[in-house]
Amino acid sequence: MDPVFILVRPQMGENIGASARAMLNFGLERLRIVNPRDGWPNPKAVAMASGAGRLLDHAGLFPDVKAATADVDYLFATTARSRELTKPIMTPERAMEHARALTAAGKRVGVLFGPERTGLENEDVVLANAIITVPVNPEFFSLNLAQCVLLTAYEWRRQTVEVPPEVMEMARTDFASGIEVEKLGDHFEERLAEAGFFHPAEKEAGMKLNLRNMWSRLNLTRADVQTLHGMLRQIAWKLKQ
Repeated sequence: MDPVFILVRPQMGENIGASARAMLNFGLERLRIVNPRDGWPNPKAVAMASGAGRLLDHAGLFPDVKAATADVDYLFATTARSRELTKPIMTPERAMEHARALTAAGKRVGVLFGPERTGLENEDVVLANAIITVPVNPEFFSLNLAQCVLLTAYEWRRQTVEVPPEVMEMARTDFASGIEVEKLGDHFEERLAEAGFFHPAEKEAGMKLNLRNMWSRLNLTRADVQTLHGMLRQIAWKLKQ
């Protein structure tokens, strides 16, 4: 299954249409759109998409990133900005090589693209397993949304089925889905709140963000998630005795 490209809060219909054209140029048709600024459907997107209009016709519309990525096994986030979030950073070439191996092993791969003016927020990036950064001119690093989609789609098309064995081995792993990792994060936050971990109150949001980033960075398997849930339940049961 080909990767799904997810446009997060896109602002201009023209860029959505141009992104659809770029995707179809390189054989990708799975498009999702998160909370577009000007609503949906968008006539400017349709006009710009030209022959790629069918991608827009079948595009999934989602209210937020969590909903758009709930069924994704491995998620990339595209960003040019340096982040305080620690994650693997890949070029589009390396990321799409990795994506090829994952999809060959039956995994569902997603790629997040941020809005034109600000790019992805930390709350979006924290959900991703890895970051894609294009090695552009550091004095002028801003890429148009459709340009970023084009570069990534091109690398996907260019890749061969031959991938390094260590990448293929990782691709065979039974990763936890986005919704499974989210539920694990909810469980940990619940237990940690009961234990008074989130202190002082003004740091609670940042502490939770760091924890969510940790879960996504670890590339947890379904077995990992089940084990961690079990550990939490056992600790809670023991403390109540």
